[in-house]
Amino acid sequence: MTRLKPGASTGVRATLIGDVVGSRGVADRAAAHRALDSALAGAVTDAIDAPAFTVGDEFQGSYRTVGAAIEAALAIRMAVAPDIDVRFGIGWGAVTVLDATTGIQDGPGWWTAREAITWTAAAQRQPGLALVRTSFRAGEARSDTDAVNAALICRDHLLGSLDDRSLRIVKGLLSDHTKKDIAAAEGISASAVSQRAGRDGLDLIVVASRYLRNIP
Repeated sequence: MTRLKPGASTGVRATLIGDVVGSRGVADRAAAHRALDSALAGAVTDAIDAPAFTVGDEFQGSYRTVGAAIEAALAIRMAVAPDIDVRFGIGWGAVTVLDATTGIQDGPGWWTAREAITWTAAAQRQPGLALVRTSFRAGEARSDTDAVNAALICRDHLLGSLDDRSLRIVKGLLSDHTKKDIAAAEGISASAVSQRAGRDGLDLIVVASRYLRNIP
C-alpha cells in the first residue's frame, strides 16, 4: 500500500517510486531533504499525484503516461545531481484508492513500481549494472517493457559516466539551452561544448530522452 495526498482517483496509470542511494552516508540529511523536495516540486507535469515524500527519503507519485513518469524521474535526478544520487522504479497498472480521506492507495500500479525499484537497487550491486538508476515494470499489462528498460539502462549508463562538467552541459541541453549559451556559462568555447557532446554522448542522451518522454 502507499499513502499519497487525499483526493486521488482510481484508474490505470504510471507510478513512480524513488529514494536516495546511500542516504545514510549523506552528511547533511536535512539539506538533502530540502534539495530533493524542491526537485519534486518541479516534476509535476502530467502528474495525477504530484511526487511527495512518504517515509524517510522515499517519495512517490503517479502520472498519466509512462513517458511522463520517466521524464519526471530524469528531472528529479538532474535537479539534485551530482550532490544527491537517486534511483527509481516506474510501474504501470491499475491503482485503487482504499481511503480517499487519507490518500491510501493499492493495486498493481504500485506493486509493479515497488518491484522495479527493488530490481534497480539489486542491479546496482552488480559491476556491469552499477550505473543503473531507473527500471520499469508492467506485469502482463504492456508489451513494451523490455524495450523501455533497454533504453533506460543505456541512458543511465551514459549519465552515470559523465564528469561534473559534462553533467552540467547535458542539464543545459535538456533544458533547451543553446551550446553557445552553455559555453558562455562554462567559460569555454562552443566548439569545446560540441566536442564533449559528441565524445560523451550528450546529444544522444537528449535525443533518447525526447523519445522516452513520448511513451504512452
